[in-house]
Amino acid sequence: MKRLISIAILTMAVCVAALAAPARHDGDTVNVGGSPMLPTQNIIENAVNSKDHTILVAAVKAAGLVDALSGKGPFTVFAPEDSAFKLLPDGTVDNLLKPENKEMLVKILTYHVVAGRLDSKTLRHLIRAGGGKAELTTLSGGKLWAMMNGPTNIVILDEKGDTANIPTYDVYQSNGVIQVIDRVLMPND
Repeated sequence: MKRLISIAILTMAVCVAALAAPARHDGDTVNVGGSPMLPTQNIIENAVNSKDHTILVAAVKAAGLVDALSGKGPFTVFAPEDSAFKLLPDGTVDNLLKPENKEMLVKILTYHVVAGRLDSKTLRHLIRAGGGKAELTTLSGGKLWAMMNGPTNIVILDEKGDTANIPTYDVYQSNGVIQVIDRVLMPND
């Protein structure tokens, strides 16, 4: 009987611990665009499976950045959803995908990438340390700013003064982390 009670108490303790644990941590699989983003795969291997990032994937291919974003990293990618690209003026995406505009496309795409693995916890820490704003240097050499919008929501401000929300945080990859955003970030010309 004592053994049965001990097993019951142990089982309850395990259940309580599981419920008290955070819902997600580094290494958990997150669904993006209807597909699992496996933390054992790199940024490109996962992105090609997201139905919400088909425009971004096409742009990365057109810019010749597949190998770079498949590399060791770590990288933080602020990944605009397809709906973000659709907010751009008509014809913008088609124009950027033309071979003669590759240099501008590369600049815009690398403006969405920061060296290092900046998950939401790290971003919040940097924002607090920066007195409410964290300045991030992108791979294109431009600047982005992370700020809080309420107690938990982080927004990203671009050089044009526009902000993007992060609807999906901390999509861990083998070579970094993706923060899904709802706007395309634009560098100064």
